[in-house]
Amino acid sequence: MRETLVLNAGFEPLSTVSLRRAVVLVMQDKAVVEQAHPGLRIRAATVEVPVPQVIRLCRYVRVPFRQRASWSRRGVLVRDRNRCAYCGRRATTVDHVVPRSRGGGDTWLNTVASCTEDNQRKADRTPEQAGMRLLTQPFEPTPADALLLALGLKDRNAAPPGLLGLSA
Repeated sequence: MRETLVLNAGFEPLSTVSLRRAVVLVMQDKAVVEQAHPGLRIRAATVEVPVPQVIRLCRYVRVPFRQRASWSRRGVLVRDRNRCAYCGRRATTVDHVVPRSRGGGDTWLNTVASCTEDNQRKADRTPEQAGMRLLTQPFEPTPADALLLALGLKDRNAAPPGLLGLSA
């Protein structure tokens, strides 16, 4: 199912929602389509709507300021683009650089995407102890970066026109 970026009335990125939820918001006149997938439309008996890629809420929604993106397994896989940090193959799981049994936590800087084989090979050791090298270093994305990564955008320049300069 497609993900749609939701912008606040002032063009600040808020979250991503399913295609169904985005269409409902547009149909209820709670949001307008800012950018649509070219050539794709949703048709019903009496309505035709472009498939939204980015929608903007009509009314401003006040949200508490978030300095940090919340950690999640899905977020780590998206951040690392589903590539294993040890071998570069398709990643299906998350590995703790410092194992939880040794005090490592569920944080952006301590987790990387990993394939099952490398995760099992590393086991309950650090990469150095297992003789493995990280191809990419873990980093903590900003909330705006996390949204762009979730949408599959490679960099800020690929962001929709209303977002340029706002995803700092």
